[in-house]
Amino acid sequence: LGGALEARGVPASDGRLVADVTGEVEKTTDGVIVLRRVHVKYALRADADVLADADKRAAIDRVVGFHAKKCPVARSIGGSVDITTELELVQG
Repeated sequence: LGGALEARGVPASDGRLVADVTGEVEKTTDGVIVLRRVHVKYALRADADVLADADKRAAIDRVVGFHAKKCPVARSIGGSVDITTELELVQG
């Protein structure tokens, strides 16, 4: 996600982009605990000029919309684990 944002002129390095990930497990009928759901909450700290730029905001929305399809981890586990994401924009 960070690389895709950077490629579109949205700074995401140096701690500007952080993720909080929550996983949910369930026990199968035969007693095995398996990962069923993962929720990733991204927080992107952006300067006021980035947040005010309609083109940059549109780029952020596009990247968030497609990044899971290009993410190696999501592609690896997506067939058996429900993955959801959200993005919070924080001015700063």
